[in-house]
Amino acid sequence: MEYRITGYKPEKLFHFFEEVCAVPRGSGNEKGISDFLVKFAKDRNLWVYQDDSYNVIIKKAGSKGAEDKAPVMLQGHIDMVCDKRAGVEHDFEKEGIDLVLRDGVLSANGTTLGADNGVAIALMMMVLDDEDIIHPPVECVFTTEEEVGLNGAQALDKSQITARTMINMDSEEEGVATVSCAGGLRVQLTRQAERIPAEGTLMQIKMEGLLGGHSGTDIDKERQNANILMARMLDRLLRETDGKLVTYAGGTKDNAITRECGASLIYEEKAEAEKAEKLACDMAEMFSDEISSFEPDFACEISLEDGQSADALKAEDAEALVHAVRLAPNGVHRRNIKMDGFVVVSSNIGVVRTDEKELVIVISPRSSVASLQEDTKARLALLAETFGFEISFSGEYPGWDYKEDSQIRQVFAESYRELFGTEMRFEALHAGLECGLFSDALPGLDAIAVGPTLYNVHTPDENVPLDSFERFYELLKDVLARLAGK
Repeated sequence: MEYRITGYKPEKLFHFFEEVCAVPRGSGNEKGISDFLVKFAKDRNLWVYQDDSYNVIIKKAGSKGAEDKAPVMLQGHIDMVCDKRAGVEHDFEKEGIDLVLRDGVLSANGTTLGADNGVAIALMMMVLDDEDIIHPPVECVFTTEEEVGLNGAQALDKSQITARTMINMDSEEEGVATVSCAGGLRVQLTRQAERIPAEGTLMQIKMEGLLGGHSGTDIDKERQNANILMARMLDRLLRETDGKLVTYAGGTKDNAITRECGASLIYEEKAEAEKAEKLACDMAEMFSDEISSFEPDFACEISLEDGQSADALKAEDAEALVHAVRLAPNGVHRRNIKMDGFVVVSSNIGVVRTDEKELVIVISPRSSVASLQEDTKARLALLAETFGFEISFSGEYPGWDYKEDSQIRQVFAESYRELFGTEMRFEALHAGLECGLFSDALPGLDAIAVGPTLYNVHTPDENVPLDSFERFYELLKDVLARLAGK
């Protein structure tokens, strides 16, 4: 293939990343990238394992003189969040990522980049391919469906892993290592709904331009959720005008803060529709005033179309949906003041949609305290009961506790200090990492999560400064050499 990234060392690392980006790998569509990795291993005569969930493990013996050292697991996930800007034509099922390189920063053309966690794939490929680096035996673990609930890591037969030191590369800030993380799950509320034929003037509402972001790492940044703003507007419109709700559609991922949301209502009388249009415009202006300091690009487009017909939701169904979204917990709920305000409990209303015969709300709660996570689940169950929704829980994964005595943490601290002359920072993360699942399954596991700097993951603004990617590989090589007894 023709490579776009040049001038960075080692060149092959960036070429591997481009090769990964060329393979479609949204969550649930990982067979292609999984088979790609199996072939990569077989071409190099490396031990390889692939399971029914398309997880892959590739093992490589230690370099000369380090064959008998304790093995180290390198780990990352092979799926990515697939999101794109409105109006962008891109088929994530069939097309690779269209890369854009500008001023040393790599991004994608209107879509998510997939550096989360494509950087880990490329880094592991480099370690497996490079015969010159010094390293102990390595076990590279590539997992699937991380972005939709850590499903691959849950399904993986972990008896295939002998390492008890783990370097997860799903962290997103150079010089900062994660040593603990929150647990999480996916919650879906579903209510059966009835529709009735209606005719008149159709009002369309489209909110866009919000920053969005990761529902774990960005939940404390005051980023607005388009589902919440829309529910606020619809609640008032349904109370003060004689309209019927037809559609409500916001978000595609439970773990992404919703950037865009659309809705439509139908009005029998044109005058009532015009009244609703003015009210909606006034509210949109009010929203802009409220959030302009941290959401400067928020926009709300409102339009009327006469002579329309639609199957509208019955009033009780529309009210149940809007009121449930209005009252569902969203954002930060509890912080640890002793840990500089670290987020302990949060939830994100990632998806709201009106299907033909049912209403759906999908929420991603997170907590590093198991009892508080159970409390959130109980609150959501009560919300569902109150508004006539069925509730289901899926993809639950444990948190990862801080380990007081960690050799891998010490090695990274020493390596970073000597390479870059500054201290590495260690922190807890309010997001899900696969370290918790591996720690549960592998007694005595000593784990750390690290990586180069990534910006705006889970959004079409996702990007990676390539010099950070370059430096991180130097750090990883040095840590592996130290573990090999250099």
